[in-house]
Amino acid sequence: MKIQRAHLLLCHGTACSSSASENIKDALEKELEHYGIADQIRVIPTGCFGFCAMGPVMMVYPEGIMYCKVKPEDAAEIVEEHLVKGRTVQRLLYKEPGEETRLADIDDIEFFRYQRREVLHNCGHINPEDIREYIARDGYLALGKVLTGLQPREVIDIVIESGLRGRGGGGFPTGRKWEYAAQTDAAEKYIICNGDEGDPGAFMDRSIMEGDPHAVLEGMAIAGFAVGASQGYIYVRAEYPIAVERLDIAIKQARELGLLGKNIFNSGFHFDVQLRLGAGAFVCGEETAMLNSIAGKRGEPRPRPPFPAVKGLFFKPTIINNVETLANLPRIILNGAQWFNGIGTEKSRGTKVFALAGKVNNTGLIEVPMGTSLRTIIYDIGGGIPKGRKFKAAQIGGPSGGCIPEQHLDTPMDYDSLLELGAMMGSGGLIVMDESDCMVDIAKFFLEFTQDESCGKCTPCRVGTKRMHEVLVRITIGEGKEEDIGLLRSMAEDIKDASLCGLGQTAPNPVLSTLRFFEDEYMAHIRDKRCPAGVCARLLRYEIIPEKCTACSVCARVCPVDAITGIPKKPPYEIHQDICIKCGACQAKCPFGAIAKV
Repeated sequence: MKIQRAHLLLCHGTACSSSASENIKDALEKELEHYGIADQIRVIPTGCFGFCAMGPVMMVYPEGIMYCKVKPEDAAEIVEEHLVKGRTVQRLLYKEPGEETRLADIDDIEFFRYQRREVLHNCGHINPEDIREYIARDGYLALGKVLTGLQPREVIDIVIESGLRGRGGGGFPTGRKWEYAAQTDAAEKYIICNGDEGDPGAFMDRSIMEGDPHAVLEGMAIAGFAVGASQGYIYVRAEYPIAVERLDIAIKQARELGLLGKNIFNSGFHFDVQLRLGAGAFVCGEETAMLNSIAGKRGEPRPRPPFPAVKGLFFKPTIINNVETLANLPRIILNGAQWFNGIGTEKSRGTKVFALAGKVNNTGLIEVPMGTSLRTIIYDIGGGIPKGRKFKAAQIGGPSGGCIPEQHLDTPMDYDSLLELGAMMGSGGLIVMDESDCMVDIAKFFLEFTQDESCGKCTPCRVGTKRMHEVLVRITIGEGKEEDIGLLRSMAEDIKDASLCGLGQTAPNPVLSTLRFFEDEYMAHIRDKRCPAGVCARLLRYEIIPEKCTACSVCARVCPVDAITGIPKKPPYEIHQDICIKCGACQAKCPFGAIAKV
């Protein structure tokens, strides 16, 4: 076999796979065969590079050149020009908006320049289905160090000293949670990886499981050794088929090499991992509901205390950490607690992975030091707001979080700063909104989601979220009353105080945060019967601007209910509001911009 002179690393994460990355791989391999160089150049499927807005993304090594928005039909040119003739395909290189220079080096691109990829350091750089590539980048070295040179208590102390806090929600100190489980005397203990990522717009954990599954397994084994557990479970939603497949492959490969199973590293430590698939119930992201689901019961939360670290799965001590938390552990063990402690802020150590989505130019997966400002994330990494529109707010933490408005763009993204604004870190979903978004409608959307996902076990969540949603619907159709504002706040506080689990306790957060920062929009809906963003259909009016109307009759011809009348060439035409169904077809088709949405 000839020495391979180049590797083509092609993103095979969910986003790029949906954009035909498998077809690109087939086309590249076909062209390599055509030129007789298939034995010299290897096409390697990888995890997510993070630059989803530019996907499918491909890196060519050893040069380190990144190609963006690659299509199957580009394969012939890439192979002939780059791999045969040695010339970079310029048109597939990235170009910053407004700039002429095309960038080949990933480090020159703004999207990557402000990041610090620690948890994601393997994503996009290895084949996640080949354990040898993980091992080549120091994979399982941390587990070996733990099992051959440290005591369980020492491992817990390292994690406590590092300052690692749970990346799945409230940010509880990881080492302290382990300490409780380690101190509980029991013959059986369990480690659970929470991969049930259900927040709308979130894909952090999915991308880690797809791109670096062995980091999750290694982290689980380290946690198992620290607390005295011999069995682990990964609870992952079935809607993540690529993650499920790669985790299954990784578990089998680790068992074959003796990195899972009996007597790992001849240390006498036994630890194995099994997959458990969730059916997509958002409430099963709550740890006690997850425990019930893994045990084959209905996914409903149970009262705490006792907490899972004392009485969890099958009523045995159980540690539940999310994917990102566990993936941090090998890096902490190898580099030391002080290394991790030196990243981030005083009370929020390390980095945080965010799924950057919504009204932002560079959507994708990013990782930044804790304390990085929202402005840096949205404008330096995210490339700002599309179409020159104005930033309005960012929803962080999904349905459990809150909205951060423009005046707080310089807020450091850490646990405590977000809580002060009525938001929360959550798992890291970050949805950007612009001036075309209605904040009342946003609050209604997230509350509708949590209401649908409520398990129904406790009355405050089951009934309270429904009543709050009804009030929001009433406001968005122009039937709201001024006293509804106080009613929403009162119900929100009652639901937060009385709900059994985190789903109900945080469900009112989007409503409370939008009321805090955008009460004027609520009042516009209530007093003026107007939606300032032009989103709430029942409060819209389409009006013809007389000085712009040419009486071309296009609007009248496209109106599905004949609500527009007029005489051709005798402007202006008229929209009859009592007939108009506010579909917007007239505005979309008017060639002169003579129809305004008010």
